[in-house]
Amino acid sequence: MNGGYDIMVVGIGGQGTILASNILGEACLIEQRSVRGAETHGMAQRGGSVESHIRIDGRYGPLIAPGTADLLIAFDMLEALRYSHFLKDAGRMVVNHRMVVPTSVYVQNLSLPSEEEIISLLSAKNLCLIDADAIARDAGNPLTANVVMLGAASHHMPLRADSLVMAIGRLVPPNTVVINTKAFELGRAAGESC
Repeated sequence: MNGGYDIMVVGIGGQGTILASNILGEACLIEQRSVRGAETHGMAQRGGSVESHIRIDGRYGPLIAPGTADLLIAFDMLEALRYSHFLKDAGRMVVNHRMVVPTSVYVQNLSLPSEEEIISLLSAKNLCLIDADAIARDAGNPLTANVVMLGAASHHMPLRADSLVMAIGRLVPPNTVVINTKAFELGRAAGESC
């Protein structure tokens, strides 16, 4: 890999976006690589949008400019659509086949694109769509969907899978290491064809 590699991790509050970005940062430290990161999670506890910028081997600040991200990992299809403009033309997008309807749609009676319309719009990019929630249940805990997504996206990262697994072991609660490791491996298998 020449130059830096930029990853955006996006989701909504409670989906584990921050943990996922911390795992990526820890894997970089394990490999003794330069990493810079930034997070935005203002009203995340209320189901608001959460975004994390991870810049591997970058030379400049922690924020990724629109149109320059190499990889977008989205825990929700609407968040993938919201942040898709950050992806470069040749970038990859790994998206959970899940859609959480924001409260504002109900409260303000807003229109919402259909799932088919969202998938069509996202398919204009290099899209890998997986059912991380179902895979997480198969792993033994639905809360591991964020780690499933890291596994699925790991094929497109300049990080070794064993470094990511080691980072998971360091950052998740000790009693969940086995389940999270299984979630990563199942996600990695699911993302192999993307």
